[in-house]
Amino acid sequence: MSAEDIKLKLVEAEPDENDYRLQEQVGFILRKAHQRHVSIFAAHIADLTPPQFAALAKLHDVGETSQNQLGSLIAMDAATVKGVIDRLKARGLVELSKHEVDKRRLLVNLTAEGRDAIERLIPIARDITQETLAPLSAKEAAIFMRLLAKLA
Repeated sequence: MSAEDIKLKLVEAEPDENDYRLQEQVGFILRKAHQRHVSIFAAHIADLTPPQFAALAKLHDVGETSQNQLGSLIAMDAATVKGVIDRLKARGLVELSKHEVDKRRLLVNLTAEGRDAIERLIPIARDITQETLAPLSAKEAAIFMRLLAKLA
């Protein structure tokens, strides 16, 4: 093989900046990472979806709050959070009440059963986070979380 042939092969191997490789795109990589995390979550917490868990965990943090405020706190639109709350209410994990002044405002709070459930699940959720981040060193995980938070 001549030097010219080798040079041609090297040029062919260099990526073209105009090429679009799906597997190198941030959205694709984030989706794959999210799918991995959701799979790990489902293997450990099969009876709740991640949005349902998020609602319970945030209610555990902040206590009673309006349905709309809860949606904001867990990054869900009003329609989505309503569905999540309705399903949690049907399972007896949350209760709804009317605001004393603004009767249109629905307040959401954990029931005793909901509080017991989330307190039992929080240590499992910590393990899920550790398993999700397991391919990274502790330093890489800390950097990754800081960078990911900047994108959120």
